[in-house]
Amino acid sequence: MTARIRHNDWSSLRPAPLGAWTPRLSVSVVIPAYQCQDALDRTLAALAAQSYPADLTEVVVADDGSTPALTLPPLAPHQTRIVRVPAGSWGRGAARQAGASAASGDVIHWLDADMLLDREHIEAHMRWHHLAAYVVVHGTIRFVSAEQPSPAHVYAEVAAGRSANLFPGADVHPHVWLEKTLAETRHLRDARSNPSRLHSGATTSVRAAMLARAGGVDVTMNMGEDTELGYRLTQAGAVFIPDAEALSWHVGKSTVMLREKEVHRHNWTLFADRIPDLRWLRAHPRRVYSVPYVEVVVAATTYEETRGTVDSALAQTIHDLSVTIEGPWDELPTGRRASLDEPMLDLRLLGNLYAGEPRVNRAVQAPYRLTLPAGWSLGADSVARLVKLAESQGYGLVCAALAETHDGVATARLEKTAAYNRARLFPGEAPDDVVDELFGAHWVDGAEFGVVPLEEAEPLKGDAQTWRALAEKHKAEARKHRAEAERWKAEAEKLAAQPPAKRRWRGR
Repeated sequence: MTARIRHNDWSSLRPAPLGAWTPRLSVSVVIPAYQCQDALDRTLAALAAQSYPADLTEVVVADDGSTPALTLPPLAPHQTRIVRVPAGSWGRGAARQAGASAASGDVIHWLDADMLLDREHIEAHMRWHHLAAYVVVHGTIRFVSAEQPSPAHVYAEVAAGRSANLFPGADVHPHVWLEKTLAETRHLRDARSNPSRLHSGATTSVRAAMLARAGGVDVTMNMGEDTELGYRLTQAGAVFIPDAEALSWHVGKSTVMLREKEVHRHNWTLFADRIPDLRWLRAHPRRVYSVPYVEVVVAATTYEETRGTVDSALAQTIHDLSVTIEGPWDELPTGRRASLDEPMLDLRLLGNLYAGEPRVNRAVQAPYRLTLPAGWSLGADSVARLVKLAESQGYGLVCAALAETHDGVATARLEKTAAYNRARLFPGEAPDDVVDELFGAHWVDGAEFGVVPLEEAEPLKGDAQTWRALAEKHKAEARKHRAEAERWKAEAEKLAAQPPAKRRWRGR
């Protein structure tokens, strides 16, 4: 049975002590490499000394066009091979995916070509994958200032369990930001909103099936591909686990440490467009991004009521959203037709109306998905308020009750993508029940969040996102004050009806 983990709290898992369990899963260590023969020789030497069974381990080195081509040194795991990145592709993303595509293991263990692993590093990773099929495991990296040891020396010390002795007297530096993040989140157990923040290709591992669910590595990215993959693994339902016993060494500082501002300047342009969870990178009020923050889904009914609902979604204070109009689009005829009398005229009109709107009918997987019946209008900040509620409480589902119908209660549903993809890992169970158990579900009154029938909605005029939100805020305050005034009026009338001797003001 697959382990059930709430949010990212992996503490319910109980991994076996190192050396005291029996492995059964195979692992493929995938190493993207370019012009780094000497560093690769040391990395492979450390891999040859691992405690994880050799018959369950393979190493795939993805040569990203090195000249001369990389070769296998004498000290390397028995099942080690080199593959070349396909012609026309290049970069770390392409190399990682080329290695993963050639791998045969149950688990993909990413490793940079300049890392030296402790003897039990792979074993430490793999014990978690035997407990749950959807975990992503992070190793622990120590940065050292020292001379590079020879491959033979690396193999001897690692095989003897003395990897720390590779660098006698050297200064050892932890990753400061990483350590700070771990301390603030109880080693990611409390990291609800962005558990993948530490995902790095230097030394992480994931089930091959989970990697496939997430869509693999983006081959167009030469930097930051590991961070972007971490975001998609989150959406696929992954749980992220840092293991302090999966120790590794990096001689010298990382590129981020040496050129932090330049790396951020480069990578943040990619992350802003592809990782909607990084809200601080999306400060522009009107930008359209490749991956939106919220997807609003409306099932097409009549042209008029579907248009009203879609337009209210496009007028949200959160501009960072897309709208999917569900309907049999592939059945629309392309040949000669009676323009005013065709059977699917309403769907045709919707297609005509939104043909030039880049936020309508895009294939996306946003962090949140709001399903809304046609014929209802969102208030200007309805989406923002629903998402804020879900984020603040970690809910996987927020249902807004709209009205009683002959089919039951009409609702608007805000679903957290990561929660529902986690629930789909438990086939045969109702997704809503699993989401409620692992993330929590919550009901609200749709009217309190500004969701009203189209005939009751304010017209969309002017700067709708700003002025409608402000007007609705003032209206809500006015309703509150009117109710309070009515209470005081009733209290006063009640007192006035009593004899003077019995009157006692109970208000403020």
